Amino acid sequence: MLRILESQAPAKQTATDTINVLSSRIQNATLLEDRRAAILGLRSFASQYPASVASGALRSLISSLQKDAEDVDTLKVVLETLLMLFNPDENSPEASDEVQLWLADEFTQRQDNITVLLDLLDARDFYSRLYSLQLISAISKARPQRTQECIFTAPLGISRLVAVLDDSREAIRNEGLFLLTAITPSSPELQKLVAFENAFDRIFSMIDTEGSLTHGGMIVEDCLSLLANLLALNPSNQLHFRETGCVSKLAKLLEDAARQEASPDGVQDWAKPQRDKNLWGLLAIIRLFLVKGGRTTQANQVSFWRSGVLDQTLHLGFSTSSNITIRSEALMTCADLTRGNTPLQRQFAGLFVPTASSSAHDPSINGAENSDNNVISLLLQLVLNPAPHNMLDLRLSALECMKAYLYYDPEIRTHFLQRAIDGLSRENDHLPNFLSILMNGSGIGNLADPYQSWMAAVLFLHLIFDDVNMKEMAKALSEGDADSGEEVVTCLQAIASSLITGMQHGADERISVGYIMLLTIWMFEEPDVVNDFLMEGSIVESLIQATNQLNPTTPLVPGLCAVLLGVAYEFSTKDSPLPRSTLHKLLLTRLGREQYIDKITRLREHPLVRDFEVIPQGMNSEHALPDVYFDKTFIDFLKDNFSRLLRAIDRDPGMEIPVLANGVQKGISRELVDELKAKVVAGEQALELAQANILQLETQLSQEQADRRKVEQQSISEMGKIRQINQVLQKNHEDELRKFEQRTRLERDNLVKGHQQQIQELQNQMLKLRKDADNEIQRLTRESSDKLQKLTKEADDRAQRAYERSESEMVYLRNANKQLEADLSKLKREHLQDLQTADEESAAKVVAVQEQLRLAEQRTEGAEESMHIFERKANDAESRCTKMEGDVAAEKELRKAAQTELEDLMIVLADLEEKKGGYKKRLKALGEDVSDAEDEDEDDEEGSSEEEGNDDEADD
Repeated sequence: MLRILESQAPAKQTATDTINVLSSRIQNATLLEDRRAAILGLRSFASQYPASVASGALRSLISSLQKDAEDVDTLKVVLETLLMLFNPDENSPEASDEVQLWLADEFTQRQDNITVLLDLLDARDFYSRLYSLQLISAISKARPQRTQECIFTAPLGISRLVAVLDDSREAIRNEGLFLLTAITPSSPELQKLVAFENAFDRIFSMIDTEGSLTHGGMIVEDCLSLLANLLALNPSNQLHFRETGCVSKLAKLLEDAARQEASPDGVQDWAKPQRDKNLWGLLAIIRLFLVKGGRTTQANQVSFWRSGVLDQTLHLGFSTSSNITIRSEALMTCADLTRGNTPLQRQFAGLFVPTASSSAHDPSINGAENSDNNVISLLLQLVLNPAPHNMLDLRLSALECMKAYLYYDPEIRTHFLQRAIDGLSRENDHLPNFLSILMNGSGIGNLADPYQSWMAAVLFLHLIFDDVNMKEMAKALSEGDADSGEEVVTCLQAIASSLITGMQHGADERISVGYIMLLTIWMFEEPDVVNDFLMEGSIVESLIQATNQLNPTTPLVPGLCAVLLGVAYEFSTKDSPLPRSTLHKLLLTRLGREQYIDKITRLREHPLVRDFEVIPQGMNSEHALPDVYFDKTFIDFLKDNFSRLLRAIDRDPGMEIPVLANGVQKGISRELVDELKAKVVAGEQALELAQANILQLETQLSQEQADRRKVEQQSISEMGKIRQINQVLQKNHEDELRKFEQRTRLERDNLVKGHQQQIQELQNQMLKLRKDADNEIQRLTRESSDKLQKLTKEADDRAQRAYERSESEMVYLRNANKQLEADLSKLKREHLQDLQTADEESAAKVVAVQEQLRLAEQRTEGAEESMHIFERKANDAESRCTKMEGDVAAEKELRKAAQTELEDLMIVLADLEEKKGGYKKRLKALGEDVSDAEDEDEDDEEGSSEEEGNDDEADD
């Protein structure tokens, strides 16, 4: 039975089938409850089967964010499901990074998907805001760049995200902070938009709310991270930060931290690690404003100085209760605050720092208790006094402060070096002196602290670097009194002797490296300093021996010694104590070219030199000495001049290297000699070419002179011929002009005569036309009067006969008769007026023709003065003749118009005849008798009228 039931049972549904069914239900369901139930079902599968759920229902879930945005419960379930897809169960068989990338791509390929999530931030529901922020963070983690672009282009996207920082619910506020921190590091445009949404004030408000730097936890650290993202390499945001008064807020944070540390209760031990992180983050933010060489760096330095940030940072740097890491970062910040700003560098030396309890806790500082010590004195004590290994980072930071103080300021450098020189002669000077350390070699035997001599050498190196005056001033320093019979030893010789002594006694390699760095920088491009160095031949011998030694404990020293020997030979002269040729021979015989090149090449390829920029320069172990051997300035110098140092040994001893010192060039330049030789050869070639050109030019000049004489003779003969031809032409021209004047006068007379004949003909035609018109008018008037009288008589008779039958019809006929008479009179007047107008226009045109003829005669007379003027006047006369012909044509047109008017009169008469016929017909219709004779008369009259019209047409 059980088997039968099992066989009839439906097949088990797999998770994939269930997911497909639920996905189809989300797409097709019309009721909100059905969609919500399907989404709840998918949520249960999302953690274990993220790929299946995403492939079947992701787009439906995204569309549900828009469709069901008003329903909070459904929206919450949708967001939870999407978050589970981004964060599946680690043990899920479908969990992989590819699923997250695919989900992120699906969201970011359409701008609307990100916009929907940002729109949810306007809702006040807790889960809608929180889950939407978490979902955007998950998408940004998978596809950061595309997510940033979508947020940047979304309407009010940045404004909504920044507004989340004002949410009173910590979970939402913190999630918004994390999201802003994640999307701002690499997009300057996003940084600007976030900053100009009042983000700085909101960040500082959050820091105050969370307990400032001392009591603030991870949220304060995240706030500082966001602040760093907004300010890093963004001058626009830095300017906005300064202008909105946020620099003073940084100073206040430092001041509050210092006040809390100095309070009786102090800071609890459990809070110090996070406090130190917050302080370190704040100091790092300050350093973001102080990028070396930045265009806004000096303005930022002045702003921080005025707001008191430098004072607070200095106090933090010398506070013995603070961590070494924080103190080191504080002193590095002080260095950045003054470097490259000469006024601030000089004011920095006048600052005093309270050290009331420093001597009791910090053996590296020898300041008096309950007093303020000068900052330069404190820095020198930190740098030059022996100290434990764990103080190295702090000492290196103090050394950076001294470098910044001496940075390219001749006055400060001169004062500082003079102060050190004066300190050599004072026995009770409590300040450590780098000159005494280097010249006396007091730090060589200190195996516990090899960095005392190293830091003294580095400090001296930066004092004289790229400054000829400082090098000369240091070279002039010496020990011993020649008048008392003591040996005079210069500062350079004393330092070189200390170097040799240290190498011979097996001193720490860092000490030798420091000395060699100093001597190399000092001697480079300074022949006088090289001569001072070569005064002691034993020094060169010792350096050659050190270069040839293979000591595994000092791998850097042989290469550096080779560098120092190369610099000495490169800038030596024939007048050096050890002549250039002798030194070159000594290097080749005792050291060898191959050995020299190999040592320098090995030094360049050593990891401490090759990877200097990426190796941390600080403590890496509490027990062993750190791998701090070189200064950055020396490394840059070595890499820039590496190829020159390699080629130094190949230079001819007879050729000296030119060096420009204090505006005076020293030595002989092989390049200059080669250049002068090339110029001599070029000058000789140019001279030969010039002589050849002179010979060629002289030949050309002789040929051109002969050609010129020949041309002059030809020109004289040609001028005689031209003169004769000109005389003949002038004579012929006068004959032609005379003939032309006669021909022109004859043509003018003919033209005038022709014009007069044409005018006479026009006048005759006008008289004939006027006469014909008057005759025609008289004939028409007479005929019209006769016919009118006849018609009137006939009408009177007929009216008399028909008076009894129709008195009204007679009245109509009389009125018609009167109208005919009025029309005839009007036609007569109009015809007379037209004839008068035509006569006047004809007379005016005749006058115009006469005037034109007179002007033509005047212009014709002007032709006798100049042939060209006469030709133009003749052309004008011809054109005016053409115009006269046009006027004649216009007269013909007027005549034609008069004929047309006569024809119109005939038409009017015909109309009168038609009206007359109409009257007869009406009389007949009224019963009046019309005799046949009258009809025949009418026919005769019509026939005679037609004959007269034909005659008129024939006359025309």
